[in-house]
Amino acid sequence: MAFDGITIAGVVKELQDTLVGGRINKIAQPEPDELLLTVKSGEGQHRLFISADASLPLIYLSAANKPSPMTAPGFCMLLRKHLQNGRITAITQPGLERIVHIHVEHLNEMGDLCQKKLIVEIMGKHSNIIFCDDKDMIIDSIKHVSGLVSSVREVLPGKPYFVADTTHKQNPLETDKEDFIRTAAAAPMPAYKAVYTSYTGISPLIAQELCYRAGIDGERSASALSGEDMDKLYRVFSDLMQSLREGDFAPHIAYEGKKPVEFAAFPLTMYQGDTLKPYTSISALLENYYAEKNALSRIRQKSVDLRKIVQTALERNVKKYDLQLQQLKDTEKREKYRIYGELLHTYGYGIEEGAKSFDALNYYTDEMVTIPLEPELSPGENAKKYFDKYAKLKRTHEALSGLIGEVEEEIRHLRSVAAALDIAVGEEDLLQIKEELIESGYIRRKGGGKKEKITSKPFHYVSTDGYDIYVGKNNLQNDELTFKFATGNDWWFHAKGHPGSHVIVKVKTGEEMPDATFEEAARLAAYYSAGREQGKVEVDYIQKKHVKKPAGAKPGFVVYYTNYSMAIDADISEIRQV
Repeated sequence: MAFDGITIAGVVKELQDTLVGGRINKIAQPEPDELLLTVKSGEGQHRLFISADASLPLIYLSAANKPSPMTAPGFCMLLRKHLQNGRITAITQPGLERIVHIHVEHLNEMGDLCQKKLIVEIMGKHSNIIFCDDKDMIIDSIKHVSGLVSSVREVLPGKPYFVADTTHKQNPLETDKEDFIRTAAAAPMPAYKAVYTSYTGISPLIAQELCYRAGIDGERSASALSGEDMDKLYRVFSDLMQSLREGDFAPHIAYEGKKPVEFAAFPLTMYQGDTLKPYTSISALLENYYAEKNALSRIRQKSVDLRKIVQTALERNVKKYDLQLQQLKDTEKREKYRIYGELLHTYGYGIEEGAKSFDALNYYTDEMVTIPLEPELSPGENAKKYFDKYAKLKRTHEALSGLIGEVEEEIRHLRSVAAALDIAVGEEDLLQIKEELIESGYIRRKGGGKKEKITSKPFHYVSTDGYDIYVGKNNLQNDELTFKFATGNDWWFHAKGHPGSHVIVKVKTGEEMPDATFEEAARLAAYYSAGREQGKVEVDYIQKKHVKKPAGAKPGFVVYYTNYSMAIDADISEIRQV
């Protein structure tokens, strides 16, 4: 699952075949660390997506367009100035590094032909998109890296561009058998690790695949391999490098069931027991594999502020709740003070003046109790003191009982909002969650109190028996689904004891809902809840007409009584989403 140098070699080969000779027609910067180049060639129009996102750097040809900000960022404007209508003359990869050089020629303001280079570095958190002149001097970059951030290399306008050699790995395309065996055998580590730590562009996954193809145990120490084993390992290594030189790629995704687990620019034969899905295009593979992951990564970033608001409020309410529980526990001794007062009223005439305590029979329990006294007070005044303490603790108990209920409800609501943030898939979903937080008083509405238009819709699934199943993405949608969309005989599902979605199954007139649909709806309720990581989740289900919303209750909160329950897993891979 690594975007290694071999995968990049496959991307570069595809870009060479598709984009070289084409002209850059449009340049957009949809996100602070993304570029979308539209290139026109004799074969039509192509979009090149480039991301320097630290968590998910990517480069591939994409069929999809992305909306751009109304005002283009400075880096985008600079590229438009220099590269708009420029012709791509070459796309190269130095060695097997995770780097792509896009060479562009264009006319400057004087009409002279100039050469520029757009360099894409796919290096995890160090990923960047760097714009250089023909002498490899940096004109600008999508991320600036100063000497305060990196002591190895500055990426700033006016600085020379170079690739820092911090790993001291060799170029696998330039090695021979003698060098390979000497390098691998000298490494006191597992064989697969000796391969990927010695050569540029080879990921642990590809190193394990090489060992598998050679028929050796990749976990064995490289220094312990026999000469025959080394010959086999070099043979498969050499064959792979020859395929790279010839541009002979065969991208595949390996699946476990329906879940994609790994991808590579070559078939992963070690996954023979699983499904290998071939792709004719490495870009199509990357776009399919990373589309959802990229979207979720972006939503995570965009939801940071909302998560912080919810988490801060949740922590504050949990602290308040714990403090109130402690205060409530302190009020448990109130009845003792009432009894002390009564006993002093009953037996106080026999107390000697100046006594510090008094033993009396508790006629409620038939036990003797010792009542502490203040010597300077009379028995009646001591009794009044205890009655006053009782009254104060009683008032505190009554007040706290109500407040604790309110705080419990607030905590439950905030946890449900946190669960909604976890299942949000688009910006419109975040907008609706933000609206809920505004209505709940956690965020102040901007723009003169005008409510933004909400376009987020519930998830829609269809069961194997053809029943429509709807899943609320947040509390506002849960209320809408349950009390406005669902009719009385529709079935309602929710994970018991966990914040999560309301799930509605629309019944069919005159038909009894099949057991399989009940189970699929329950799986959806389990999956879209905070308990989804558990092996089994208990799910309550009941006809919608039995679900009620108490007056003044928080969004998403309901009550019901005569429900059914089932314990089920959260596997929804077999349920079709519309």
